[in-house]
Amino acid sequence: GIEASLRRIAHYDYWTDSIRKSILIDAKADFLLYGMAEYSTLALAGCLQKKASPENLPGLCYLARDVPESALLLPSFYEVGDKKNKKKFSRMFMDFYLNNDPITAKMLAQQQDNRFLIQNPPWPAPSTAELDQIHGLDFEREVHPLDSAQGEVRAMETIRFALTTHRGCYGECNFCAIAVHQGRTVSCRSRESLIAEAKELTRHPKFKGTISDLGGPTANMYGFECEKKLTKGTCATKRCLFPSICPKMPIDHGPQITLLREIRKIKGIRKVVVASGIRYDMILADRKNGLRYLEEIVRHHISGQLKIAPEHCVDSVLACMGKPGTKDLLRFRELFFTLTAKAGLKQFLTYYIIAAHPGCRLRDMRELKKFAFRNLKLLPRQVQIFTPTPSTFSTLMYWTGRDPFTSRTCFVERNFQGREQQKEMLSIKKTAAKGHRTKNNPSGKHT
Repeated sequence: GIEASLRRIAHYDYWTDSIRKSILIDAKADFLLYGMAEYSTLALAGCLQKKASPENLPGLCYLARDVPESALLLPSFYEVGDKKNKKKFSRMFMDFYLNNDPITAKMLAQQQDNRFLIQNPPWPAPSTAELDQIHGLDFEREVHPLDSAQGEVRAMETIRFALTTHRGCYGECNFCAIAVHQGRTVSCRSRESLIAEAKELTRHPKFKGTISDLGGPTANMYGFECEKKLTKGTCATKRCLFPSICPKMPIDHGPQITLLREIRKIKGIRKVVVASGIRYDMILADRKNGLRYLEEIVRHHISGQLKIAPEHCVDSVLACMGKPGTKDLLRFRELFFTLTAKAGLKQFLTYYIIAAHPGCRLRDMRELKKFAFRNLKLLPRQVQIFTPTPSTFSTLMYWTGRDPFTSRTCFVERNFQGREQQKEMLSIKKTAAKGHRTKNNPSGKHT
C-alpha cells in the first residue's frame, strides 16, 4: 500500500516529530513491495512458491547483512536522524527521489541497525495491455464484508462507479506523494478497455446512469507522454510542468475528447463526470485541442462545479509548492466562465488551497484572502492545513527548514495555533461578520 511505499526508507514522521526507520524494520517483515505492485506481487509469490530468492525483483525492499556491489549507499539511519545535521537527511532524500524511475534508477542501500535496507529499482511502468488486464478483472465494487459489517462507508459511493483512465503523474507538486508511489511516467488504458468497463457498469444493479469520475491522479494527462521519457527515463534536473511546461511534452487533449464522447454515447449512461483535478496550465498550453476540451468539460462533464488546485497566490509560496503562478489561473477562470455563459449553464469553480505550507506566513494568507476577493470573487472553502507526508519534498522542507532546490532557509509554521490561524484567515464565519459582498456573490456566501 501507499503507507509502505512512503515509509520504505528512513523518513520523517509527523506524529512523533522524528526520523523513523524503514517500516520494514518496524513491522518485522521480510519483504516490502513498493508502488502499486500488482505484477511484483505475482512475481514475489512465484519466487516463494519455487523457493527461489526474490532479491533481484524490481520494486522490492529487503534487509541484508552486506551491501551489494552495484548499490548506491545512502547516509545511514543514524546519520540522517541527527537533528543537529539535517543536511544528511536532505542529501539522502534527493538520492532517494532521483532513483525512482524504472529506466534510470540504481539500487539503494541504507544501514539501519546492524543490517542494510536494500531497495531495488522500481518495477517498470505498466503497459497499456497490463493496465487493461488489471482493470478488466471482475471487481465486486463493494466494501469488503469485514468493513461493511461495521456500517456504511460513504466514500464508496464516490468511487464505486468511477473509471480510472491512467496511472502516474508528472505534475510533481512538492506536497504530493504520487511521484514516489505511482511514478512520474503516465501509463494509459486503451479506449476499448474503458468503453468495455463503462458498458459493464450499466449492467450493475446499483448503477443509476452516472459515472462519478473519468480520470486519474490528474484528469487531463490521458493519452500522451514525452517520448524521451518513455525511452530514457525522467529528467534528473528538469520537471515536466514546473516552473514552466517543457516544450517536449506533447500535450494533446484530443484522445480524451474522443474517449469522453464515446462513453457518453453508451446506452444506459446519462452523465459522465470528470471529478479528478485538472491542470489548467496544460489546457491553456494545448493550442490545438485545449479549448475544445474545456468546451466539452463545461457542456457535458461537470456536476455543478469543476475542481482546480491553485493552492495559493503568493509567488514565493507557490515556488515552495512547485505550482505555477496566478497568471494562468486568471486566464483559465475567465475562459471557464465565458464558456459556461455561452453554454447557458450555471456552474462554478472550486479552488483547493493549502495553509501553513513551508514558506507560507500569516501575511501570505492575508494576501491570499485579498487576492480571492479581488480576483476570484469569493472565498475558497476547500482549505486544508499542510500535514507532512513521508517522502515528499514539502515534508523535507518542513523538517529541515530549507528549500532543497535553492538551499535557502524557508519559514515553517510548526506551532499548532499558528497553523490554525493561517487556515482561519480564510474562515467564512470570520469574514461573514465583516459583510463581504461581490458582484458575482451578492449574498456574501462563499463556495
